[in-house]
Amino acid sequence: MGTVAGLLLGAGLLLLWFSCWPQPVRERRPSRWNERTQDLLVRAGAPAVTPARLATASVVLAIIVLLLAYGFTASPPIAVCFAVMAAGVPSVLVRSRARRRQVELRAVWPEVVDDLISAIRAGLSLPEALTSLGERGPEEVRPQFRRFGEDYRVTGRFTESLDRLKARLADPVADRIIEALRITREVGGSDLVRLLRTLAQLLREDLRTRGELEARQSWTVNGARLATAAPWAVLLLLSGRPETAAAFNSAAGVLVLATGAAVSGVAYWLMVRLGRLPEEARVLR
Repeated sequence: MGTVAGLLLGAGLLLLWFSCWPQPVRERRPSRWNERTQDLLVRAGAPAVTPARLATASVVLAIIVLLLAYGFTASPPIAVCFAVMAAGVPSVLVRSRARRRQVELRAVWPEVVDDLISAIRAGLSLPEALTSLGERGPEEVRPQFRRFGEDYRVTGRFTESLDRLKARLADPVADRIIEALRITREVGGSDLVRLLRTLAQLLREDLRTRGELEARQSWTVNGARLATAAPWAVLLLLSGRPETAAAFNSAAGVLVLATGAAVSGVAYWLMVRLGRLPEEARVLR
């Protein structure tokens, strides 16, 4: 009994000793995949969707397609192939919508900068200039700047309102504009209008050059996508026949499907990598 009491006393003293030296709580940063996926969801217009929900939707869709394909073809290998393709559909849709909205935003950012310059030269303060974009700015960005005005009126904190605006836009151009306004607000400066004019000129030149490149390569990218999808469309049309299911249920059929899936995947990845124009990363989060 004395031994047990001694052990308990020692453990209690040890816990008291540890309590005198609290460990700093380290903020756990989200992974790069979570950050990139969340940015894509925000740019796609679905900020309430989390990366975990997107992954769950992919898994659920893959299971549904697996069951339907197996019921239609009676071939597990074919069903697995189409289920794997279906798992990537939500991500492809999110990326497509995010890319389309980013193109729309890229086209209106020069106008946003011009409106901001006009508001600043008219004597408005920085919060008032940003809030005015919610009423007189381009339609594509009015909701975000209107929310900024609401946040600023409620809290009166310019920096926190800018952080929320940056998170809602999730755009590298918006990051640069917001950080320039933040620095001007904190340390002052008379070159803000000149900086914004230079930025607007660079944005217009980038928009013109990118538009020419996209127009030239669009038919090549679409042709590559069609060439990648064509064999699987033929397989889908033929998979309802019993002899097709029997052929792909064999070991040789599984090998053919695996080889075709690997070649299609590598070809699509190469097509995306070679046909992708350089995108500006968000370095000013």
